Amino acid sequence: MRFHVVTLFPKAFDSYLGESIMKRAIKSGAVSAQFYDPKKSESDIKKRVDDKPYGGGPGQVIRALPVVRAIEKAQKNISRKQVGSNKKPRKAKIIFLSPSGKQFSNVTAVSLAKKFTDIIVVSGRYEGIDARVKKIFKMDEISVGPFVLTGGELPAMIIMDAVSRRVPGVLGNADSLEELRVASPDVYTRPGSFLYKGKNYRVPKLLLSGNHAKIEKWRNLRRTRKQFS
Repeated sequence: MRFHVVTLFPKAFDSYLGESIMKRAIKSGAVSAQFYDPKKSESDIKKRVDDKPYGGGPGQVIRALPVVRAIEKAQKNISRKQVGSNKKPRKAKIIFLSPSGKQFSNVTAVSLAKKFTDIIVVSGRYEGIDARVKKIFKMDEISVGPFVLTGGELPAMIIMDAVSRRVPGVLGNADSLEELRVASPDVYTRPGSFLYKGKNYRVPKLLLSGNHAKIEKWRNLRRTRKQFS
């Protein structure tokens, strides 16, 4: 899986992609990430990538052409990988991040991981991106939740993480996909009990019993209650 992120702030991704599972996934080659800064797509470095919105209003809007050129550059990089290759052709999806987009979910992540080899994520800032970009390219408008963030970098990381987990080799054990196994919303580990401010906090006795059938039933019950509460 190759991610191509259009963003004004590519360095915002350094910390997250440089740690833990995502770092190992990139190092192993199971996942890769490339960044395309619209500022660098301008022929004149002095040109601004943002401007005042037509019709008035607060803030600035990212101009269409710098973003268009950045997306085109990502598409060219994807095409180069297909030339002279005997492998199956690469399939790309463009995602336009927007608070008004379709809600992103695990189902979306699974579908993206199965159907596509490359995902282009367009991250906005300020008051958004000139809407004409959506008319030039065929893309899915997606939101990661019913809230507004300062920019699209965090939503892009969420999508990259959720999709990467479905890529073979990213997780050491396929059973690590919590949503695919029976798991209680409450989990415990050693020690079996500890004292805090005069009160003893213990692991439920059932989990220490070794009775796997009853433990599985307990987990199912806890999960069902959580889902419908």
